This record gives sequence, C-alpha cells and structure tokens, in this order.
Amino acid sequence: MIAVHLDGGNISIRKRKLPERPEGFAKIRLLLAGICNTDLELQRGYYGFRGTPGHEFVGMVEEADDPRWIGKRVVGEINLACDQCDWCGRGLGRHCPTRSVLGIVRHPGAFAEYLTLPERNLHALPAAISSEHAVFAEPLAAACEILDQVKVAANEPVAVLGDGKLGLLVAQVLHAHGAQVTHFGRHRAKLQISAKAGIATELAKAKLPERAFTLVVDATGSAAGLEQAIRMTVPRGNVIMKSTVHDRVTLDAAPVIVNEISLIGSRCGRFKPALALLKSAKVDVNPLIADRFGLRDAPEAFRRAAERGTLKVLLDAAQA
Repeated sequence: MIAVHLDGGNISIRKRKLPERPEGFAKIRLLLAGICNTDLELQRGYYGFRGTPGHEFVGMVEEADDPRWIGKRVVGEINLACDQCDWCGRGLGRHCPTRSVLGIVRHPGAFAEYLTLPERNLHALPAAISSEHAVFAEPLAAACEILDQVKVAANEPVAVLGDGKLGLLVAQVLHAHGAQVTHFGRHRAKLQISAKAGIATELAKAKLPERAFTLVVDATGSAAGLEQAIRMTVPRGNVIMKSTVHDRVTLDAAPVIVNEISLIGSRCGRFKPALALLKSAKVDVNPLIADRFGLRDAPEAFRRAAERGTLKVLLDAAQA
C-alpha cells in the first residue's frame, strides 16, 4: 500500500506493508481523509512527529473480530486508550495516561490506503451522511466538546474568535444550541459562511469589545488569541482554549485572577452529538471544503492546506 510520510517537515509518499490487525482492532480501507491544522502543526515540528499523520477520516471496514463491522462505512475516535484505568472507567479514555493517538502519538495515521483502530473506537455511518460530510466528524466532535464542558444557556452572549475550520464549526455548533453567537474573524469570505447560517459576524479590528461575553472561544490558532479572548470576557466568565500552536504562549495572569475568569482547555469530543448534527443538517460543512486531492498527491495537498485562508483540503484514496 502507499502511505503519506512526514519527517523533518517534508511530506512524501512511501510504499508500506499492509498493517497487521491486532486482536480487537479493525482493518479499515481509507475512503476520504481531511488535513487539519494539527497536521500542519506536526509538519512545523509539533510533538517532534515522524511517520504517517492523519486523524480525520472515513473508511470501509474490511477485517474485524466482530463480523458485524465488516463492510460498514465508519469514522473513528482517535484516542487509543487502555480501557482499564480510572480515566477510561469514567468514560474519558481521551485522557488515558497510556493512550496513543491516531496519526499523532505512537499510532500510524489515516493518510494511508489502510489503517487500524480498535473496534470500540468506531462509529458506523448512516447512509444519510455522505463521506464528504462525515470526514468532519472528528473536528465537529471537538466543537461539541464545549457543550460538555460548560453550561451554555439559550441566548447567552458568546464570542468565537477565529474564522478557520474549527472556528467556523464552533460558531455553528453554539448557534445550533441556541447561544447568541458573534463570530469574529479576519476574512470576509469565511465569515460569510457563518452569516449564511444566521450567525452575527464582525471583522476583527485592532480594538474588540471588552468584558462583553460570558463565554469566549479562542480558535484563532495564534499565540495572541488567548489574551484577546480574556479581554473580551466578563468577570467570572469562561474562556475556551481551542488553539493548538507550536509556539510558546505567554500570558499576563493578572486579569484572569482579578476578574476570576476560568480558562478551560478543550480538545477531543464525543462523536455521537457530532454525527447527530451532521445527520440533521443543523451544521453545514459543505462551504468548508476548499479542495480535493488524490492520496498520492499529498505533498501538493499539504502545500494547498498551508496557504493562508484555505479551509478543508481532502485526500481521496480513490482519486488517481
């Protein structure tokens, strides 16, 4: 099979042996995958990653211990947990201290013709969700995680900072939940995606509203975004930190302490609410698809994904 290989910032295509399938795992043939900001950060040196990246995917199960999985079109949760520790027992395997992570930590990723994942990580897709939409399940689950972490009331004033892929998904999720969302970004065309969904939008300026929102989500992908989010939050409000950046983030803690603001890190989420939103079409991911390349064209696809302003770039295993 062929697989994408990342090493020292370079993307190449290599021939690999088909992956062995451990007990309890499924062997999955890739259909479609998405390049996300984390993949680009890995290319820039995040985690010192070397190997096959990729964690947003749709695939077809070809081998499994449970025959009911065979022939199913699936997406998969990316954390491979031990299923034995206290964290796993609490349903928080994504914080398992011995976990590996698909395409990020100690497990080959989805940018290959075949991959393996534990069967317990899989979610079968209904016919109503296309593969092009389902490839957004993982980042959409990350957006939905916010609603598991904080209580968001109907009509609560919420700000989302950043109009990249994740910011656009977060804005739609919180809007669908009933929050009064204002989406701030630097690109009119991308903010138009939120505007068409009925979300209030504003171009980010040098001076943004201060102490105006009970909840602010930083999805800027920049080291400066967190301080801006803190300034926009009311006393005793919440800041959700969604940005993963390779740079070190410096922070003046005084306004956080004085205003008793809660800083909440937010990463992966449950797939069930994400798939429900896709099935009901309450979140529209079509406008987020910027380009599509064959798996063999991954070097070009990564270059395209890294261009300023580019949204989701897909890798199609069937495309020549």
